[in-house]
Amino acid sequence: MLSDSSIVFLKRLLDTPGPSGFEGAPARVWRTEAATFTTAIRADVIGNSYATVEGSGGANAPTILLAGHIDEIGVIITHIDDNGYVYFEPIGGWDPQVLVAQRMRFLGRNGEVFGVIGKKAIHLMKPEEREKASKITDLWVDIGVKNKAEALELLQVGDAGVIDSRAMDMPNHRIVSRSIDDRIGAFVVLEALRRYAENPGHARVVAAATAQEEIGYTGGGARVAAHSQEATMAIAVDVTFATDHPGVKKEEIGEHNIGGGPVLTRGSVVSPVVYRLLADTAQRLEMPFSIHAAGRFTSTDADAMQLARSGVATGLVSIPNRYMHSPNEMVSLEDLDRAATLIAETCRAVTSTTDFTDR
Repeated sequence: MLSDSSIVFLKRLLDTPGPSGFEGAPARVWRTEAATFTTAIRADVIGNSYATVEGSGGANAPTILLAGHIDEIGVIITHIDDNGYVYFEPIGGWDPQVLVAQRMRFLGRNGEVFGVIGKKAIHLMKPEEREKASKITDLWVDIGVKNKAEALELLQVGDAGVIDSRAMDMPNHRIVSRSIDDRIGAFVVLEALRRYAENPGHARVVAAATAQEEIGYTGGGARVAAHSQEATMAIAVDVTFATDHPGVKKEEIGEHNIGGGPVLTRGSVVSPVVYRLLADTAQRLEMPFSIHAAGRFTSTDADAMQLARSGVATGLVSIPNRYMHSPNEMVSLEDLDRAATLIAETCRAVTSTTDFTDR
């Protein structure tokens, strides 16, 4: 299992707010942890952070990029009215129903500002209103001030926020957090790099905590990372839908249980060569895993990375996640541990003679 120090780092990373476009704070936490085992650390203008471990292959060694996006979904302030109520629009994809009555945590100019999302009480609703789903435009945030002037001392238009929920341990080595998607991807790639550093193989391996994936309609930070690092091979780490809870059709999504091991994607943008490397390594390690079939795009960093430069042989490792894009996403620490081991061992299997063209 994960070490105690790695779990402490994971919780600190999960609890640090950083929605898309505002990833600076969790990125600093990530780089600080990377500095405990490598000095080759840097950041770029898009918000990505990088940590590198050189292999034994020297100048001819292939570069493997491991990417997990560090941003989370959140909100951004669009208006503050005369009474000091705060209005917002989403950063990333929200179901507005999960926002109702939540506590919010804004990144204000002088520090964090807390508030609660308000909605008309059910007693005041007409019968037809009770049947309607809430929209973002029906909601506001009450930060406890008396008027706009007080509010503007704390917040301004363009400030970002997240739901104020913290990481919590659950039975059976499970953990709950609002930012599982995909702070745990950023965690796994760094944990994989840490394990690779203990016994480096031939390849140069770069872990990247990428920015703006949740709003990355043109590829986000992953496109920049794959290009700037001149990657030959890349592995994206993200979450996927766990299908071991009520209301999910396995016929449509597949069978992916939390605690059942990492999920490997086939098809779509995924390189058959990289898929085989991952699957063969899992089988050699006698590690449980499941397979996700993607007929088109994957909606992860993999989509952007495989098109960088003249093409990057890209794989996708996912963690089964319950209740995605909610205040309480749930994953298994065992799956994080296995994913990190799988990726580190797969990187060790790559040499200068590895042919990434599926001939």
